[in-house]
Amino acid sequence: LRACYTNSLALAKQHRCRSVAFPLISSGIYGYPKEKAVKVATDAIRSFLKDSDIQVSLVLFDQTQIHTPLLSEVQKYLDAAYDPSQARSLLDEELQALHHVFEPVTGAPMQDGLQAMLQNLDEPFSDTLLRMIREQGKSEVEVYKRANLDRKHFSKIRSGKGYLPSKKTILALALALELDIQDTVWLLERAGYALSPASKFDVIVEYFIKEQIYDIFAINEVLFSYDQPLLGS
Repeated sequence: LRACYTNSLALAKQHRCRSVAFPLISSGIYGYPKEKAVKVATDAIRSFLKDSDIQVSLVLFDQTQIHTPLLSEVQKYLDAAYDPSQARSLLDEELQALHHVFEPVTGAPMQDGLQAMLQNLDEPFSDTLLRMIREQGKSEVEVYKRANLDRKHFSKIRSGKGYLPSKKTILALALALELDIQDTVWLLERAGYALSPASKFDVIVEYFIKEQIYDIFAINEVLFSYDQPLLGS
């Protein structure tokens, strides 16, 4: 079964394909256990992506095909931390994060104050990210692969030019850098984002960061089970 994936991926690379999508091979009428089929597929794809930049998708029929042992622990954390009644807190926290991007200036005419604020902006997000990669002693290639991002997307982030990645992309990068929860929150603030107990996606990712589980594939399996967006490209 593993060879089905590795041989197909080798052919895709040989023919210079930019992307390839797989069903969960043999898990239908052939009856291969779905949990084992997911592990074989993700292990084969993970190994291939260490040396290749093809975008690979594993297409599952429904969430019932995922039975990771992490689900029970994640559910316990959700029961304790997820609070949909806090729906407004995400907006409030993100507004507060945006205010931290610059030093407030008082006692000046509005136009002069605005100019002063713009001159006191923190370093661009791209500069912050590249500095953190260097400080962690990792390579840029290692980070974007661990974050499940393709090279073009990472290049767009790297180039700066006012581009800010999405919240889920920043979280993927935080996981790739193996940041703790405090540094993750700080990195999100650089782009005006925040974690919220009202977001099931946020709480699930927060669980993995606090538990120091940084495997994007394992996290995406759990996110898929809860019908949440996946991390990476």
